Amino acid sequence: MEAEHQRVIILGSTGSIGTQALDVINRHRDRFEVAGLAAGGSHVELLAEQAASFHVPVVVSNPQAEEPLRQALDAKGAHATQIRSGQDEVVALAGAGASVVLNGITGSIGLEPSIAALQADSQLALANKESVVAGGHLLFDAQTREHQINPVDSEHSAIWQSLRAGTHAEVSKLIVTASGGPFRGWTREQMESVTPQQALNHPTWNMGPVVTINSSTLMNKGLEVIEASRLFDVAADNIEVTVHPQSIVHSMVEFCDGATISQASPPDMRLPIALGLSAPVRLDDVARGCDWTKASEWTFEPLDNDAFPAVNLARQCLKASEKHTTVLNAANEQAVHAFLDGRLAYLDIVPSVAETIEQMDAQLSANPLFESVAEVEELEREARVRANEIIAAKG
Repeated sequence: MEAEHQRVIILGSTGSIGTQALDVINRHRDRFEVAGLAAGGSHVELLAEQAASFHVPVVVSNPQAEEPLRQALDAKGAHATQIRSGQDEVVALAGAGASVVLNGITGSIGLEPSIAALQADSQLALANKESVVAGGHLLFDAQTREHQINPVDSEHSAIWQSLRAGTHAEVSKLIVTASGGPFRGWTREQMESVTPQQALNHPTWNMGPVVTINSSTLMNKGLEVIEASRLFDVAADNIEVTVHPQSIVHSMVEFCDGATISQASPPDMRLPIALGLSAPVRLDDVARGCDWTKASEWTFEPLDNDAFPAVNLARQCLKASEKHTTVLNAANEQAVHAFLDGRLAYLDIVPSVAETIEQMDAQLSANPLFESVAEVEELEREARVRANEIIAAKG
């Protein structure tokens, strides 16, 4: 099947997902046109370089970066590139009607652009898990047609690919793989004095600080269980997590007859990114495959829920309500920042999140569904305040 020429908008273009997406697009310029970029203002030179290299007509950043960005674009000869700034402009760009919108923004601020992209009938290549964790039904209600969301997280892309082997009715369970992070095999006692430097030393992936800490606590795996349940309509009890330190098998689907289908490849995010942009067509020259001429070993271990309680906490929130998962995500972000700032012990990250949820449980259970993005944002603000109070009390 021939891939059609596609206009692509990339949100979070200077981050890990965005830069790798542009690497893929650079190899397939005959198939893709970059119609717009959005990024924060901390990498002005890189954003200007991207805009100039791909002749991008519109870039969106924050207001403080507007003048430095104009100067950088002028220096690179990109005088025709239009500069916009602010969150409203990010949402407007996402809703501009491109063929594909890749959302690589970090945090729940990515929810509104995701909704805008879907409402504009664009295909959404989704790497912003908070859109699903915090947004829930608001995201799915915005779809204008079936199969409009292409998962980009490696685990969910693997499940998405594996599901092609059968129907939804034939699915028995989903198996989400985890590398185990830097503290795989450690006990709680061994983690009592963990430092930010240790927790940021991920053995497999190069990611931002919040995602890397989440990988060390396995909160990222809890968020991925929530995302998998909602993306693929599979109950929480039918989703397992297994520790696979080689990070070759990215996730699996077990079917009702006992067969298990997996997606395997060396760890390289360009593969799920490329498929997110081009599906149902696969592109060539994306990433290297496994080397079957060399001996290798793939191991799978049960998750130690006593040492890493985040996954079970996420399951509880998933079963409780959409608002519980929103508070889980917001409180966790506050706890991670506090740990990175030296204001919270490593082993207090997940308990602080759990305490925040416990304090807000009655409120969350009383009215479990959101009616608007503004309501999501208000609950997040409240959760962050509550989490900060709990964190301060532990300090």
